[in-house]
Amino acid sequence: MFAAYAARIDRDQPLNGLELGERPAPDVRPGWTTVNVKAASLNHHDLWSLRGVGITEDSLPMILGCDAAGIDEDGNEVVLHSVIGQTGHGVGPREKPSILTERYQGTFAEQVTVPAWNVLPKPKELSFAEAACLPTAWLTAYRMLFTNGGVRPGDSVLVQGAGGGVATAAIVLGAAAGLRVFATSRDEAKRKRALELGAEAVFGTGERLPQRVDAVIETVGAATWSHSVKSLKPGGTLVISGATSGFTPESGELNRIFFLELRIVGSTMGTKEELAGLLSFCAAKGIRPVIDSTLPLDRAREGFAKMAQGDLFGKIVLTV
Repeated sequence: MFAAYAARIDRDQPLNGLELGERPAPDVRPGWTTVNVKAASLNHHDLWSLRGVGITEDSLPMILGCDAAGIDEDGNEVVLHSVIGQTGHGVGPREKPSILTERYQGTFAEQVTVPAWNVLPKPKELSFAEAACLPTAWLTAYRMLFTNGGVRPGDSVLVQGAGGGVATAAIVLGAAAGLRVFATSRDEAKRKRALELGAEAVFGTGERLPQRVDAVIETVGAATWSHSVKSLKPGGTLVISGATSGFTPESGELNRIFFLELRIVGSTMGTKEELAGLLSFCAAKGIRPVIDSTLPLDRAREGFAKMAQGDLFGKIVLTV
């Protein structure tokens, strides 16, 4: 079957390790099911995999891709939950949970095999391309806002780095849930898009807000960390799920954190139950993932390059 896969690890030039071509069809495992992929979406996780984060040389070649929607063995339209072994279904009792492509072949292929427990019904209201955007970036944003951020309708939220998959999802979901959403970006066009998606106000990166907020959704990392901490109300919550600009800020702002009793919460992905809630939320409220571009699988390299350059707003979808 045709697939996009990591053939080698290159920490400095990750796209050098990306190959497109034929790979063996997935093996049948007890308790697992094979899904014919209709659409899959890119995440920064895929670039990190090409850099060797989460996988090692001895696991190569590894088909990339965490997210997918498709048709299962019984002809049902389904969405995949990307965390394998979260409750032990389909794996050994001592195996730790992992994201697809850390241990098992991914979704950038004509077929993918996952534990049957990891398959959820696709709402009829969502296309395959739309549904394929939800299991990683949108699920991460959903958990950051409503589980770890603990925000309620009427609360205020700052979303750093409008344009990225998680940040874009947080803007749309937050606005739909009745939050006051502020967003930042270095790019004027991305700020304008954030307003169109429901942000109440937008600002340049590091620009002072008109008020402090109840929570910050942080995926940028070092470049925005200080601004995120300074933007919180006393007792506010900073939820972080990534650090695309680096892991070590110039100042940790520790004095502000303890004087103002701020909460710093790490967040990674989400549960199957949260994904079911996200799917239902999108279907019921007419929420649709923001798709930057859609490419056939054999043009995956273009999508990877666009994501690596940061030249996108929303998700890049690969169709099979």
